[in-house]
Amino acid sequence: MAGVAEAGRANVSQGPRLGTAGRLLLLHAFVLALVLGVVLLQVVRDFSAHYQNTVLADLGDELSGYAASFGTRPPGQSLETFSRDYLLTHPLPPGEVMLIAVSHQPVLGSGAAAAMTRSPVIRGALLNPPRSTRTLNLSLGSTPYLALASPIVEGGKVQGVVIAAGSLSRLQSETGQVALLAAAEAAVALVVALLSAYLILRRVLRTVGALTQTAVEASSGDLTRRVGYRGADDEVGRMAAAFDELLGRISATVAAQRALLSDVSHQLRTPLTVAKGHLEVLRRGGALDPGDVAETTAVVVEELDQMSAMVDQLLLLGHSLEPDFIQRELVDLRSFMADLSTASRVLAPRNWVLDPVPDAVVVVDPAKLRGALLNLLDNAVKATVEGDTISLGASCGPGVRLSVTDTGSGIDPELQEAVFDRFRRGGDRGQRGAGLGLAIVKAVVEGHGGHVELSSAPGRGTSVVLVLPPACLWTGVSDEEEVE
Repeated sequence: MAGVAEAGRANVSQGPRLGTAGRLLLLHAFVLALVLGVVLLQVVRDFSAHYQNTVLADLGDELSGYAASFGTRPPGQSLETFSRDYLLTHPLPPGEVMLIAVSHQPVLGSGAAAAMTRSPVIRGALLNPPRSTRTLNLSLGSTPYLALASPIVEGGKVQGVVIAAGSLSRLQSETGQVALLAAAEAAVALVVALLSAYLILRRVLRTVGALTQTAVEASSGDLTRRVGYRGADDEVGRMAAAFDELLGRISATVAAQRALLSDVSHQLRTPLTVAKGHLEVLRRGGALDPGDVAETTAVVVEELDQMSAMVDQLLLLGHSLEPDFIQRELVDLRSFMADLSTASRVLAPRNWVLDPVPDAVVVVDPAKLRGALLNLLDNAVKATVEGDTISLGASCGPGVRLSVTDTGSGIDPELQEAVFDRFRRGGDRGQRGAGLGLAIVKAVVEGHGGHVELSSAPGRGTSVVLVLPPACLWTGVSDEEEVE
């Protein structure tokens, strides 16, 4: 029974949950309802205040009319007689009441004056006339009234009070109508706002859902899945496109890593097999012959050196993927090429030529660029024999062009497109080497923002040009840090 109860609780706790769109819509509805409620309340208040101000203005006109007539009454006419005649000759609009109380005289009034005199507020004003016009709020039964009480002044003395009151019964009904109309408009606005928000959220969250599903499948190993967004070119579309591009790069990187591991394992297996074979032969022979020991040791050391060089080159290729691979600095091109030409002459007896170099300053990584050019020169040496020519040149146009040209055996056309790939060789397959030199050359040039151009024909030699962008040509910026 306990297990059944626990299962029941688990089912309850795992019930349907409100999604992101639902939560956002609820929040949006709450905020909109709150704002519209405040606006509705303010509209009702503004309407009520405007209505009351209108009533007060009408009451003020009545008092002003009485005061104007009072000032022009016939000489000798008593205040009580004048007031009685004024009330008889000046009918009031429906809902308005006027009371006139003169000292030591009965209270005169029109309309519902008799009922209004029973109000404590009105009685207080009649018994104690105010010194200036005052606004009074009162109710007769369930009907609210707004009144103005103004003193009757004659000879500098207060002789009585005149009160004009107006009913606010229409205010209640009209305020209700205004509130109902405003509430209906607010409800329509709320529905339209929620519907538009739902449509927008549905569009955005559909794309987010596709992104999430694609990310889940990619994390499980399926890097072929894409979002495939086909909507408008806005922030959501650019996010989906960037995500697809990111997956494409990740997929390409993973594929490259797998190919690299396969190539590395294959390339390292050969020197390991050679070294192991020689050591096995030496062990079976008992290592009695010093000549065999020396020969085997030399072979093993050579293979280990080959492996060490390959590992260093692989580390350099791996570092080429990092943002700080290229460390730029100002370099005098003419001195740089002269030093490189001098260093290359010790590689082999060839006809070395340094073409004229322009007097220019470049912004490059001198160590890595020197290493790339030495790789090209070493390949040129392997492709030539004594008496062949190897030329080193440089020129400045829109950018910087550094070239290595030889008159050697050349490269077969079907191999030229692949010679810059890892572990690919364009020359004699019997030559030692890991096939990483040209891959490093390409990585260094691309790290500078440039590209490599290859021109070769079997039996006619090879020309490799490192094309660096105009940004690598220093144009006289005073601060070296700004150049970098």
